[in-house]
Amino acid sequence: MTPSPLSGLHKQVWTAMLAALIVVGAMVQLPIGPVPVTLQTFFIVLAGLALGPMHGAAAMLLYILAGAIGLPVFAGGKAGFAHLLGPTGGYLIGYIGTAFLAGMGSSQPPRTASFMKSLLWSLAGLCAVYLAGVLRLKFVLDISYTKAFSIGMVPFVIADMLKVAGAVVAYRFLHSRRLLPS
Repeated sequence: MTPSPLSGLHKQVWTAMLAALIVVGAMVQLPIGPVPVTLQTFFIVLAGLALGPMHGAAAMLLYILAGAIGLPVFAGGKAGFAHLLGPTGGYLIGYIGTAFLAGMGSSQPPRTASFMKSLLWSLAGLCAVYLAGVLRLKFVLDISYTKAFSIGMVPFVIADMLKVAGAVVAYRFLHSRRLLPS
């Protein structure tokens, strides 16, 4: 069967829509501890799962580009290229890997990946953001690996794992209703 000429447009619309939802996720903050918890991880994983590795990463790149050129899309309404060079810049860059790896969990035609496969790839994506984020914290703040790990990962890992699981459930629901691009 020949794909519809609208299928490419459908995927582009979903890419832009999920990039916008990542912005919304950055604005929804739960002030728990010194660094607020946001819903970004949920939407980034959902973008990867819904769009596949390449378009999921493209949604993240679109989000980062919007923030880099000055749109207030980063957590707390922050913006600017300098934000990418700061202590949390590693997380922003790492989110590209998160979306890509989560997308690997849904990229089998015809998207028949099991819940467990989607979950494991998405958790691998979570590891990517923590790796980039903790390393950036360590070097920008000139702190030990232990300190960077304790402030940049430990407080967030359980909440992020729940967001990842929620994104996989949301993806499976949307996919079962045929609401996602093919």
